[in-house]
Amino acid sequence: MTTTETRPVAEGDLRSVLASRNRPARPSALSASLTFGWRALLKIKHVPEQLFDVTVFPVLFLLMFTYLFGGALAGSTSEYLQWVLPGILVMTVVMITLYTGVALNTDITKGVFDRFKSLPVWRPAPLAGALLGDAVRYTLASTMVIVLGLVLGFRPENGAGGVLLAVVLLLVFCYSLSWLWTLLGLLLRTPNSVMGVSMMVMFPGTFLSNIFVDPQTMPGWLRAFVDVNPVSHLVTAIRGLMHGGVTTGQIVSVLMASAVMVLLFAPITMYLYRNRK
Repeated sequence: MTTTETRPVAEGDLRSVLASRNRPARPSALSASLTFGWRALLKIKHVPEQLFDVTVFPVLFLLMFTYLFGGALAGSTSEYLQWVLPGILVMTVVMITLYTGVALNTDITKGVFDRFKSLPVWRPAPLAGALLGDAVRYTLASTMVIVLGLVLGFRPENGAGGVLLAVVLLLVFCYSLSWLWTLLGLLLRTPNSVMGVSMMVMFPGTFLSNIFVDPQTMPGWLRAFVDVNPVSHLVTAIRGLMHGGVTTGQIVSVLMASAVMVLLFAPITMYLYRNRK
């Protein structure tokens, strides 16, 4: 019986083997971000139930609030639809943004987060890619609301151009707001806690606004909150873009609120992301 003896591999031999092939070029920041964005879309492909929040919820919100409140608040569901659809559009897409933090926290709890940090790619790419993937979801939800509204009788006075500009402004705001939920996704320990805390912030932010009724009918103390709520400024600007009458100041106020959220939450988020153990 013969035995095959093994000898330890010399360090020089090992280095020569590893160095015999050229390393692939490191992907650019844009390429890495797009790859992670594609990953977010592939997750939807394999788990299509994730699309419920951008397909079913917009339909339910628009139908429910239009036909429940339309006759009582405006005397006609058709008239109320012209008023409430821009608000429902904002409410639907803004509420979807909180799933950004939930998805990030899920990756952390499953250990995927640690694997991403070990990759030789631009460090913020996983976050940037996730936000790009979410932008696709926001666009799909916006399309669902607008198409259903047109079927029900919604007629924007500024035409398709006004609607397109309104959606763009909404996407800018939602991208900025997503940084808050990303921050919570890094701070909190479980996806359920991220969802719970996000809802505590989201419900007052959306319902205590001018989405459903004119603030003129509210008590003074409540109207004071509604008037400074960034969601109210967003709804006002989108109504103006769709139906006419928007002012430069209204658009600037939304853009300023978006910039403040990015400048406030993005640096903290990236610091936590880089230093998380």
